[in-house]
Amino acid sequence: MATIAPTSPLSRAVRKVATSSVFRRVGPRVVPPLDKVVHRVSRGRMSVSGLIVPSMVLTTTGRKSGLPRESPLACVPTVEGGWYVVGSNFGREQHPAWTANLLANPRAQVFHRRRTVTVTARLLSDDEKAAVWPELIAVWPAYDNYVEVSGRNLRVFHLAPEADDS
Repeated sequence: MATIAPTSPLSRAVRKVATSSVFRRVGPRVVPPLDKVVHRVSRGRMSVSGLIVPSMVLTTTGRKSGLPRESPLACVPTVEGGWYVVGSNFGREQHPAWTANLLANPRAQVFHRRRTVTVTARLLSDDEKAAVWPELIAVWPAYDNYVEVSGRNLRVFHLAPEADDS
């Protein structure tokens, strides 16, 4: 699925909205459920977020429940075939649950471009995060705003495909 060019007027407008206090309150309640519905109805061919940024559905194991938990996320594909994902939680004060799930059990599944891949997640160190931050900001400049308004160190994970899925 093609995304809107980062420099297009529509993309700039969406990013401006994404950094608003209203969106930070409403977005978490609207965007993920809407993405899940559109993703299921289209059988993985599209998502709302995927029109703006590269996107995936990450399935983690709930650290308390042990149940599968799906999270539609923006992502940055890596040259090696993995992905970077940011626990921005729309700039809210707490880390998103999926990040705690990955810390408890780093094995997960990624659905990206109509393909499911088993991955192992690794939390980046601050130095590693600083090295990839320009790539992340190039995809979604709102991350800088989310750091500022949340007052927290956003968790960034590298999701590496397991060898048997290559």
